[in-house]
Amino acid sequence: MELAKRTVVIFGAIFYIFAPMTFKKYTQQFSYNIQLAYPVILGMLGHTLVGIVDNIMVGKLGATELAAVSLGNSFIFLAMSLGIGFSTAITPLIAEADGTSNFKQSKAAFYNGIFLCTILGVFLFLGIYFIKPLLALMGQPEAVVTLAKPYLDMVAVSLIPLVIFQAYKQFADGKGETKYAMWAVLIANIVNIIVNYFCIYGVWIFPKMGIVGAAVGTLVARFVMLVYMHLALQYRPKFEAYFEHFSWKLIQKQMSLKIIKLGIPSALQMFFEVTLFISAVWLCGIISVESQAANQIAISYASVSCMFAVGLSVTAMIRVGNLKGQNDFENLKTIAQSIFVLTILIEIIFALIFVLFHEKLPTLFLSANALENQASNIEVIAISAKLLLIAALFQMVDGVQVVVLGALRGLQDAKIPMYITFVAYWMVGFPISYYLGLYTELKAQGVWIGLLAGLATAAVLLYIRFIYITKTKIS
Repeated sequence: MELAKRTVVIFGAIFYIFAPMTFKKYTQQFSYNIQLAYPVILGMLGHTLVGIVDNIMVGKLGATELAAVSLGNSFIFLAMSLGIGFSTAITPLIAEADGTSNFKQSKAAFYNGIFLCTILGVFLFLGIYFIKPLLALMGQPEAVVTLAKPYLDMVAVSLIPLVIFQAYKQFADGKGETKYAMWAVLIANIVNIIVNYFCIYGVWIFPKMGIVGAAVGTLVARFVMLVYMHLALQYRPKFEAYFEHFSWKLIQKQMSLKIIKLGIPSALQMFFEVTLFISAVWLCGIISVESQAANQIAISYASVSCMFAVGLSVTAMIRVGNLKGQNDFENLKTIAQSIFVLTILIEIIFALIFVLFHEKLPTLFLSANALENQASNIEVIAISAKLLLIAALFQMVDGVQVVVLGALRGLQDAKIPMYITFVAYWMVGFPISYYLGLYTELKAQGVWIGLLAGLATAAVLLYIRFIYITKTKIS
């Protein structure tokens, strides 16, 4: 409870810093912000749920299998960060074109975005395939590496439909239509659970594939997600004109370069953050299998709360992008700050949940009463409980930096935030994680203290950047 009180005090102070307007100006924007954000939140929760379902179902096999999925996904998340980060360049361009009712520019951004994301998806798959031998050189337990390799092969293929799906999603988000991606992801989750059940455990005519079965479920689900998204947009009256009269002339060098110029820094921003979290997986793997499994459990819960911030980040991109197109920077600043405040309030609720239930939440993944691997499971649960206490704080600063990044992307400001995130995560966060995790008794807790430090630094510096840009534009 003491940590909960400190959490409220700390973020009460942050709220004071972020609240130069009256509270009424914040709250009157909440309703519309939530209306735009909730489909994105549900969709992103669906993305996260794919991983959580895999972890829960694989966790029933044992801590080694769970650690193997964690290790394999660490490589996949690196590739996903580049693909998803790059695709976010499409949303502000579409939103800006929509703000000025420029259909031609909007259609060009859509077509060029799909074209570039398809190429990127193929390259990411090939990249994962050829760097797979690095698994054996990372100091991870041999049993974990052996299980992770075949899992990684299958999941790598799923990057192609995932990144193409992202192009469709970012286009629809930019048009303010956030529900289609939500339904695509929710349907994909149902498919994932069904395929997992049959393939992981060998039900009915299906062979028992273990963690490879989880990879098959992910692959099938992501293809279903892409097909649904394409059909959902193609046959809606609002989007029909975008699918008519396709011409390769719409793949324009100028628009492609514009997406690349904004997409590469955005991809690197996300890459720097994801690699910090991936380093936590690797560092915890060096400490012990139990620490690596505990890290995976804690990060799964933290990811759920982060998805609320991601949904509000997309809302910030859309609304800031629209207002940028209209050159209305006074309202732009007001609306963006209302999103920041809403994010803080939501994340405080999650922080209290983590504090109050930190000992119960890990037991959804592993049972302390299971006779097989009982000692290992008890240790994993104990470590996870401690990490969730730290997560109560770090997921709040993570939420702040995520939504501020969304607002900056809406302003099409990507280069300086890229440098900020590199400094915060790799010059502040990682050194602390490395030292405290490997050279002190804090171990996995030390790794997570480093994550907290990196995210807090990013949140402060990115907010300063946002205030600087908006003041400059207004004046």
